[in-house]
Amino acid sequence: MRPRLTVLTLGVDDLPRAVAFYRDGLGWPTPGIVGQEFAHGAVAFFDLQPGLRLALWPRADLAHDAGVPAGPRSATECSLGHNVASAAAVDDVMAAAARAGAAVVKPAGRTFWGGYAGYFQDPDGHLWEVVWNPDWEG
Repeated sequence: MRPRLTVLTLGVDDLPRAVAFYRDGLGWPTPGIVGQEFAHGAVAFFDLQPGLRLALWPRADLAHDAGVPAGPRSATECSLGHNVASAAAVDDVMAAAARAGAAVVKPAGRTFWGGYAGYFQDPDGHLWEVVWNPDWEG
């Protein structure tokens, strides 16, 4: 297996609300919800960068498709990282996320390793870190 990720799927509680957060609140383009004609098929896709898409899929439908029981939500299972080009850009993204309805769980600030970062949760509790790393390109 090549070390490559092509789709990152987030299980959500309310698909239209999740689509509105990412599309309307954060400004990410999407063709909207597709697959509604199929049982357990409604999903929304967002192109993140060449070769990588974000999929939003109802949590119960994801569990059904995988053949596993739906578990409780947990923000600490993983976090999604969004690297930007400057500390000011961290503040801008954090503010945009808050305006879109995100819960800012850790306001942006200097990190122990010399960067600048903050955390927010989307409406389904998924944890996003917005970060500027002076040693990485944004």
